[in-house]
Amino acid sequence: MEKLIETTNLTYFYRSGTKDEVKALDKVNMNVFQGEILAITGQNGSGKSTLARHFNALLAPGHGDILVKGLSTGNKDNIPEIRKVIGMVFQNPDNQLVSSIVEEDIAFGPENLGLPQAEIIERVDWALHTLNLEDLRNEPPHNLSEGQKQQVAIAGVLAMKPECIVLDEPTAHLDPRGRREVLESAIRLNREEGITIVLLTHFMNEVVHCDRMIVMENGSVKMEGSPGVIFRKSEEIKTAGLDFPVASQIAEGLRREGFNIEPGIIKTEELLESLCQLKSSI
Repeated sequence: MEKLIETTNLTYFYRSGTKDEVKALDKVNMNVFQGEILAITGQNGSGKSTLARHFNALLAPGHGDILVKGLSTGNKDNIPEIRKVIGMVFQNPDNQLVSSIVEEDIAFGPENLGLPQAEIIERVDWALHTLNLEDLRNEPPHNLSEGQKQQVAIAGVLAMKPECIVLDEPTAHLDPRGRREVLESAIRLNREEGITIVLLTHFMNEVVHCDRMIVMENGSVKMEGSPGVIFRKSEEIKTAGLDFPVASQIAEGLRREGFNIEPGIIKTEELLESLCQLKSSI
């Protein structure tokens, strides 16, 4: 798979050079591959958000390097091109909504790219359609639910047509329905539009839908692999302070009670299939 983002010994200090210096990233080596959905997880303070802010050069490496399509983020001349490739959506959508009408908000990014008006209109229409937001076109953002606001924030980034969208804990403040809608949108953008998705989250039920996951701890990469492989490492998961997916917890509980449930279940669909097989064998 083609590398979209590559970090080499990436190290970063907050308040560098002062007595209050804190090492937030410690020699991080990782890749984001074109076309994948990558989950980055870990406890608060593990370094995942600091890492994500390096992806589109909001932060510059203290040591080491990060390349986006071969361009170093440490070179300021590369930043405009890098930010065309990598779009960012943050935890609080209110920090990204800047206009009084939804369609104007989505147009803000393309306008800043200096695109012709006809293309801006086309991109806004496309983003609204892609995320099923046409009915909200003329709504003021302050009238929307938190989940809808987050969808509009994603649409604003989508309208800039990046190759990769980084979602920094986008569902942290949402209810279950809002979390589901945002996750479904991210998966749809990846599967239907080919956009690479990097999802920062502490919800393990979101992680299981990703192609690959990275677990951060104390500013370093602790584990990396597919969710199916990582969640088999029960002791390492517990040491990292993470939960298991709900389906995995239920399956483990049933196995302890003597039910013949297959190991390695992490998705609800897998659990239901296993239960159906169990029922048919009784």
